[in-house]
Amino acid sequence: MNQERKIDAPSGLGMLLLLLMTLIGSIALLVWGGSHGKIPFLVLGILGIPLSIFCLVGLFTVAPNEAKVLQLFGAYKGTVHSPGLRWANPLFSKAKVSVRTRNFETNKAKVNDKSGNPIEIGAVVVWRVTDTAEALFNVDDYRDFVAVQSEAALRSLATGYPYDAHREGEISLSGHTSQISEELREEVQARLDKAGVKVMETRISHLAYSPEIAAAMLQRQQASAVVAARQKIVEGAVGMVEHALEMLSQKDVVELDEERKAAMVSNLLVVLCSDRHTQPVVNTGTLHN
Repeated sequence: MNQERKIDAPSGLGMLLLLLMTLIGSIALLVWGGSHGKIPFLVLGILGIPLSIFCLVGLFTVAPNEAKVLQLFGAYKGTVHSPGLRWANPLFSKAKVSVRTRNFETNKAKVNDKSGNPIEIGAVVVWRVTDTAEALFNVDDYRDFVAVQSEAALRSLATGYPYDAHREGEISLSGHTSQISEELREEVQARLDKAGVKVMETRISHLAYSPEIAAAMLQRQQASAVVAARQKIVEGAVGMVEHALEMLSQKDVVELDEERKAAMVSNLLVVLCSDRHTQPVVNTGTLHN
């Protein structure tokens, strides 16, 4: 496995001035030697011009948040990160690799969740190259590798959790987005380690039931919400009835037998739990009539 080796290429400004002076001097020697018949100076001029031009090929620029990977006849020699005009062996090939932070949004994948329900899910992956040698030499195309592995990790994660939690404490895709996103980041990072890529953040960008079951699942969610609301209403009503009976008993307002208590409880529960306004009936007779 290739790992990055950082090297410091010398500044190209000084080398540029030196090579321009060498080129001008070689031209001057060539002209002067030819006009005066000085063979040694003529030879120096002839050799100096192509040598200066050849050395000028070694100049290259590095932009901020960019790196240049240097190779000599296919052998990796190092990576230059220092921005500016630089110079290296003219025989080195120089490959540009961006180390800027990038966003990648996966396609909407259609998968079955843990419960077997078809869902649509998508994610945004924030990543950057941290090892240029691994990015260039360990995989064929690190950008395509990030895309494919991110979508594969998303599909794998989606099949391990249900869309909605059906039991208390169960982790679901819709109810625990932060935890799911962090687990997705770890899984994508494990797949991209060999490519010299660091995953900085992942977020679920799209999550929905597939269109063919969306209507049925919406009815199911509505029914679950109604049942949960009714349960809360009943719990509150029972507490209020219990409190009312205790207050009546403590303050000795009225003494009720078991039959009357049952009737009172029934009436109070009807009033408190009904989803419509109740119609009161006023008793104008005695307690029992």
